[in-house]
Amino acid sequence: MMPEPYQAQVLHTPFHSRTAALCRANEWSSWAGYTTVKIFTSVEQEYFAIRNAAALFDLSPMVKYAIAGADASRFLNRLLTRDIDKLKPGRVGYAVWCNDDGMVIDDGTVFRFGDNEFRLYSQERHLPWLLDTAIGYQVSITDISETVAGLALQGPTSCAVLKALGLEGVENLAPYAMTGFDLDGHALGVSRTGFTGDLGYELWIEPAAAERLWDRLMEAGRLHGIRPMGSAALEMARIEAGFIAANIEFFAGNLATRPDRLRSPFELALGWLVDFKKGQFVGRRALLRERESGSRYALVGLDIDGNKPATDAFIYRGKRSQAGVVTSAMWSPSAKRNIALASLRTPYHQPGHTLWADVYFQRELKWERIAAPCRVVDKRFFNPPRRWAMPAGDR
Repeated sequence: MMPEPYQAQVLHTPFHSRTAALCRANEWSSWAGYTTVKIFTSVEQEYFAIRNAAALFDLSPMVKYAIAGADASRFLNRLLTRDIDKLKPGRVGYAVWCNDDGMVIDDGTVFRFGDNEFRLYSQERHLPWLLDTAIGYQVSITDISETVAGLALQGPTSCAVLKALGLEGVENLAPYAMTGFDLDGHALGVSRTGFTGDLGYELWIEPAAAERLWDRLMEAGRLHGIRPMGSAALEMARIEAGFIAANIEFFAGNLATRPDRLRSPFELALGWLVDFKKGQFVGRRALLRERESGSRYALVGLDIDGNKPATDAFIYRGKRSQAGVVTSAMWSPSAKRNIALASLRTPYHQPGHTLWADVYFQRELKWERIAAPCRVVDKRFFNPPRRWAMPAGDR
């Protein structure tokens, strides 16, 4: 029997006992049915831990699917827009998948463990879509979300923390590569991946060893400035990196009731993930038509005058025509700029158009409005060399 709404329980991650004890701000949010920390102490402290030291984030609510079988790679090439055959074992790749109209359903990461052994990680749940797409293929698809605990360790001292943990040779792990270690008799997966645009790693372990991993990391990072971070600080870092987020830069395709609100890979600046040479995949015909006729929108970075974030602002051309809308915005402490990601109608994303943001902000209960000039720029506002360094440095 289903519980009454007031009896419904929010799930706890395997790290909840540790995160709850440290959440002094008592700021929480919900992610995939799990309660997760939004702010531990202050957003500023957690953000600067990402950029200047090491920050630890609970990734466990991420949806995870194990995909295996004789046709696993063929199935993923049918599902995804990129050519999965180019992703070698031991590597991690970013990917999107579309509906028949070429509109993005979701994005995520693909971990390739062997010729026909993969894991697909995403924000939203997609098992029915995956199973329908897999009809006719010899492939098994299993939701393993509750059997894998995950942490993101991000920041310039993250490699030093892992070396202090005893992970010998981890500094030689290349960006978007993965490997395995033993942690007190438990298998620990480590990938050089993350959502901050900085040097960082993601760690995967069985839930029974989750608290042990947390404690060992906090002790190993004690002299390297480690601190836990919540989703608010992570949101700042991912905007600076120019990364898109589901249901912010695009609406997850399986949730939409208004198809015209969806976005294609080309409209999200992800055309580089579309490989027409690999053969048939879901949405291919629609994307070929779009390539020939042009896209409706373009996702761009904006450099905006002033220091008031253009949150949810409309973007205008020449103060007359609406050109688009801001999807994410912030004052960037690292770039020292007022930045935003925006979805603009084509061709307003091209150089030569005079754009301005209609910015509203509040000062002591009084709302004010300014027209802030803005310019289209590279949306990778923060992309430090240490993110790509080989071997990874200690700071």
